[in-house]
Amino acid sequence: MSELLLAGRTVVVTRATDQAGSLTVALEAEGATVVELPVVAIAEPVDGGAALDAALAGIAGCDWVVVTSPNGARRVVDRLGGGVPAATRFAAVGPKTAAPLVDAGIPVDLVPDRAVAESLLEAFPAPPPDGGRVLLTRAEVARDVLPDGLRAAGWEVDVVVAYRNVEPDVDPDVLAAARAADAVAFTAESTVRRYTALAGGPTPADAVCIGPISAAAARELGYRAVEAEPHSVDGLVAAACAWATG
Repeated sequence: MSELLLAGRTVVVTRATDQAGSLTVALEAEGATVVELPVVAIAEPVDGGAALDAALAGIAGCDWVVVTSPNGARRVVDRLGGGVPAATRFAAVGPKTAAPLVDAGIPVDLVPDRAVAESLLEAFPAPPPDGGRVLLTRAEVARDVLPDGLRAAGWEVDVVVAYRNVEPDVDPDVLAAARAADAVAFTAESTVRRYTALAGGPTPADAVCIGPISAAAARELGYRAVEAEPHSVDGLVAAACAWATG
């Protein structure tokens, strides 16, 4: 039997409850004891999704639809009625983000090598000579790298809120267990900042982060952060194993 690289280690998983399962299972498969402390929950936009519905109803006028997270992709799939016009193409920040679309039978034409907004922007084509329109669906609070970059490249960009990250209630006993853990796993900048506020600082001090944005936020707040490569659940678990053995 191969050695369990995370045996004897306790790792905090901060993902929303409906997303924590795959990461928890993968860490436990390497021997980790997992403390699930969801620090964000996913909610509908303030308008109940009306703006997203209206934008998707006019999808025929868009050259591209861009999704930046699995949550946004799922919202698009759930609310997209009447099929996708042949001329409309889809782009996703990474394979995990593209998966809900692919599973629904919607082709995804552009997925960058690295699952970050900057890589998608670098790979994005120039607009047609007569101009083009992009529908960008994202969280209520998000970085403006994509919309600003696409507009600078000549695209007309409609930004629509697909979902909100909200703060769930946290069990004090679970928070205490998290603070006593060996490491904390972060899958987004928002989880870094929310967890740190709850824990009262970078506790535990070691963080395993899914990508450069979450890793930069963790280092800014005082964690010893390692970054997953690739930027996926598998990459995150591999980074945790490397941390444990290094």
